[in-house]
Amino acid sequence: MRTVVIALTTIAVLTAPAYARGKGKNSAAGQQTEEQKKKSAQAEKDYKAALDKIPDQPKADPWGGMR
Repeated sequence: MRTVVIALTTIAVLTAPAYARGKGKNSAAGQQTEEQKKKSAQAEKDYKAALDKIPDQPKADPWGGMR
């Protein structure tokens, strides 16, 4: 009986954080409001623009002067 109680308690303790994660303000995963979609699209656009501004780096050859 003691083993069963310990096993059930362990299972409850380990599954509680996963269950609680679904509870919250935006519990419907994947559903975004229009404002959130616009912010996400703008952030993605800004991120890609920032990546384009980074110049290409030449290949580094630390032994280039030794050859």
